[in-house]
Amino acid sequence: MAARVIDGKAVGAAVRARVAEEVKAFASERGRTPRLVTVIVGDDPASEIYVRGKHRACEEAGIRSTHHGLPAETSESELLELVAELGLDRDVDGILVQLPVPDHIDPDRVVAALDPAKDVDGLTPLNAGLLAHGMEGLVPCTPAGVMELLRSEGVELEGADAVVVGRSKLVGVPVARLLLRANATVTMCHSRTRELAGACRRADVLIAAAGSPGLIGGEAIKPGAVVIDVGTNRTEEGLRGDVDFDAAAEVASAITPVPGGVGPMTIAMLLVNTLAAARARV
Repeated sequence: MAARVIDGKAVGAAVRARVAEEVKAFASERGRTPRLVTVIVGDDPASEIYVRGKHRACEEAGIRSTHHGLPAETSESELLELVAELGLDRDVDGILVQLPVPDHIDPDRVVAALDPAKDVDGLTPLNAGLLAHGMEGLVPCTPAGVMELLRSEGVELEGADAVVVGRSKLVGVPVARLLLRANATVTMCHSRTRELAGACRRADVLIAAAGSPGLIGGEAIKPGAVVIDVGTNRTEEGLRGDVDFDAAAEVASAITPVPGGVGPMTIAMLLVNTLAAARARV
């Protein structure tokens, strides 16, 4: 296998250790520690696992965390009321409403109701707009984690051809914005892109975030490219990425595995965002 395997667990651990030291300094300076509040509506097992992991990471970093587990029958108005209360609470620095929510609740309305200064997922229209305009704001955790992995590898993005496969507002669009901010030349592809493999073969840096297992094969990889696979697809064979790892690794210079690549970075960057939100408060 020719490609270096990018160890997201190691990079994420380094970020978490750095945040823990910065939290100590923050607490010494401000006389308090940052606080994150998470909210789950319903009993989705995957959501519960993700949130437990976030709380463990907070505890290790010295960040206080509180959880609100709401029954599935919670109304949209009741959830919005809680979000408003948390927004006004001076002891709360970050708010994370875990998606998905039950079908009777509009997730866009919930996200839009978050205080943008406490939106540690970076998904509110204001934070999305700041990112689109190249201004400082809270950035979605997974795209921020992708950029941290590229920095850890010393990837030169200025002038590089970067291809993003997937156009979701959670990953594809914000990571394309971040790549543009780093002066890469960015092409966005999606499910309706013609000759997808050909478009991908132009990429010096390929970000796969389409949510389709094995969508990108080895023939779609430019020799020497850096491949970041954001896909986390549950299949009968276990977790699979959007990239055919074995085939791509024979062509790429570096590649993230699934699991163990981008996944650990998402929680690490959540800690970064929570601390940033706390620092920004007067």
